Amino acid sequence: MAKDKKLGIGIDFGTTNLLVYVQGHGIIFDEPSVVAFDIETGDVIAGGTDAFNMIGKTHSKIRVSKPLRDGVISDMDAAQALLKYVFKRVQTLRSLKNSLCLICCPSEVTQIEREALKELALQMGITDAFIEEEIKSGAIGSGIDIYSPEAAMIIDLGGGTTDVGVLSLGDVVLSKSIRIAGNYIDQEIIKHVHKQHNLVIGPITAEKVKTEISTLIPNDKEKKLLISGRDLVTGLPSAATISSKEIFELLLPIFGEITNVVYTVLEQTPPELASDIVRKGITVEGGGALIPGIKEYFEKALNLKVRTATEALRVVVEGTKVLLKNRGSYLVNPQD
Repeated sequence: MAKDKKLGIGIDFGTTNLLVYVQGHGIIFDEPSVVAFDIETGDVIAGGTDAFNMIGKTHSKIRVSKPLRDGVISDMDAAQALLKYVFKRVQTLRSLKNSLCLICCPSEVTQIEREALKELALQMGITDAFIEEEIKSGAIGSGIDIYSPEAAMIIDLGGGTTDVGVLSLGDVVLSKSIRIAGNYIDQEIIKHVHKQHNLVIGPITAEKVKTEISTLIPNDKEKKLLISGRDLVTGLPSAATISSKEIFELLLPIFGEITNVVYTVLEQTPPELASDIVRKGITVEGGGALIPGIKEYFEKALNLKVRTATEALRVVVEGTKVLLKNRGSYLVNPQD
């Protein structure tokens, strides 16, 4: 009956980005996981991209917070405030009454934190909420049938953590996480520029370097980027040119650590599932999958077939559509 059907809401609560899918409306929010507060009143004054653009530029009356760091919730109040900010946007589209909400979180988020996020959804008027691991939803969003008896191996290169897992028969068989991912690369870029160019730069500039000139292709055509910051010696605003070759050398040891985690998971994988991985290969998803040469790097390092997800940044929220459908029925047409 219609009264038993529910509206589906899927949330990918990542360290770097927050994505929200509402059935019948598609993805309504795809912005950084950042929220800004008025310190005097405690009110939220901005969320997502607007808050992200404030990083490093605020005065004493504004506090900017990233709720998740390294795959765990470091500021629960900020996490709740950001979700409330997004839920208010959902409410302009449709009532939250009689809705089903799936929140996908990094595997390192504790059970207590998961319950807190679930409780927040219920407080916002959502009648049913549940939590899933990002790696599971991401595999589905990558087009993998995780419900078959064949193994699927995923490398999720996120913002706070890199998750490596093997899935079969609808769930995670084994997984391992490492807190070396996009944000860690940003910090290493900041350190490198500080040391080699005597220039102090902020996280937004480091992010720009990573997205525009990072590469894992040996002998790739060199790209250069002009960056600005504060001169370490004079203390005055200054600029320097950084090359893709520098970033290549910087990335090699970082991805060496990630490769060691993949080795560990492969060594622990049961023989029959390992056989499936040899045949089907490995899927790389998340923001790190966008780095040029990532596919070839892992193929050479692991001697296995590797593919990158088509919509690497959106696979988790895309996977929520299937997980919601398996959990319950909807008020609206399930096509979107």
